Amino acid sequence: MLNTTNELPHDPKQNLILAALPEEDYERILPELEFIAMPLGLRVGEAGDHINFLHFPTSGIVSLIYDLESGASSEVALVGNEGLVGISIFMGGESMPSSTEVQSPGYAYRLSRKVMKKEFAIGGQLQRLSLLYTQALICQTSQTAVCNQHHSNDQRLARWLLMSLDRMHDNKLTITQALIASLLGVRRESVTEAALKLQKQNIITYTRGVIKILDRPKLEAQVCECYEVVKQEYDRLLPRPVIKKS
Repeated sequence: MLNTTNELPHDPKQNLILAALPEEDYERILPELEFIAMPLGLRVGEAGDHINFLHFPTSGIVSLIYDLESGASSEVALVGNEGLVGISIFMGGESMPSSTEVQSPGYAYRLSRKVMKKEFAIGGQLQRLSLLYTQALICQTSQTAVCNQHHSNDQRLARWLLMSLDRMHDNKLTITQALIASLLGVRRESVTEAALKLQKQNIITYTRGVIKILDRPKLEAQVCECYEVVKQEYDRLLPRPVIKKS
């Protein structure tokens, strides 16, 4: 797929796991990496599907979502360029009970099940980093369950905004309140009320589906401890991003 004008060149190393691989390991899998676009709403995988590809996002956000028989759903984790989608390939389960859906459009590189299993048989750095990422992801899903049970809608919205913005590497997010409500598993009115409180404190603005963070320190002061617990675990386990100066 050709790069369009005014975009940064697409590079697998925009994904932090791929960027952290030793050159020998990276060069071995590079010919097998397939570049794909991830438009908004794309279902990377459905619950119960046999997973054939591992996805390494380089931009955008993918949500891991549990759908109930009633039609309700809730996000249990989100993945950006720090991670990967499709852990069942190397965890042995073959499928997952959650669906994966793109909540913020972006791009990814995908690697086939066959190649990933071969890499695990070799036992190199891709295996090690993938397992470390899985541990961090388990921390996120566990903390999300605790947060949903014990913390207010205001705190949950603040946590979700910060986690999303960390993966967007920006101070704004394009998303509707209806979608946020669906991801959090709450009524839209609850999100509207919580967002209005943040706007009145001049922490965010919300206009035409775009949320902009005006005062991140104040937003961090509003969040529960769940955000920091997950962030510290990711920082402890995973490669740190290299911040390029403009």
